[in-house]
Amino acid sequence: MKRLIIATTNAGKVIEIRSALGNVPGWSLDPLKPGIPTIEETEDTFLGNAIQKAKHYSKYTGFNDDWTLGDDSGLCVAALAGRPGVHSARYAANPAARIQRLLGEMESVPDSRRDAVFYCALAIAQRGKIVWTVQCRVTGFIAHSPSGTEGFGYDPVFLLPERKQTMAELNTEEKNRLSARGKALGKLRKFLMAG
Repeated sequence: MKRLIIATTNAGKVIEIRSALGNVPGWSLDPLKPGIPTIEETEDTFLGNAIQKAKHYSKYTGFNDDWTLGDDSGLCVAALAGRPGVHSARYAANPAARIQRLLGEMESVPDSRRDAVFYCALAIAQRGKIVWTVQCRVTGFIAHSPSGTEGFGYDPVFLLPERKQTMAELNTEEKNRLSARGKALGKLRKFLMAG
């Protein structure tokens, strides 16, 4: 059985990744062990941060044949010159504060200028070397107020125009199919199945 270590301390992300990947024959999907030194994200792209995390954590997984999955994702809002971008997780102290800050900054922005893109980048490393990467995106709009209770992060204010729903209003299966992370994880599943 091969192991894919999910290099995140975000419990919501671990659940979402496991749910999206499902049971991949021949693979176990394991979270990081406690006590591994963290790394500060210093790159200026989502892919750069995913690579940085995958390389770093792959040095601490304990088994030479383990693969380590690093990811980075975030929201880029055109009216805010691309912010919060790679700083999406550090935009404010907690998810509710991040949404509050975003909606505050978007308060006077008209509907015609509320477009945004959610990005997700994944990277797999083994013993400090990158073996695979992918980037996916989904376009949408920033809602005027949060709606929905599913998902995490900016999901309650990221509106999918074709569905007229926020990401947080989608069920798990829909989110896995439509979100940037879901699309990226779908590609990862195919890669793992082929390997």
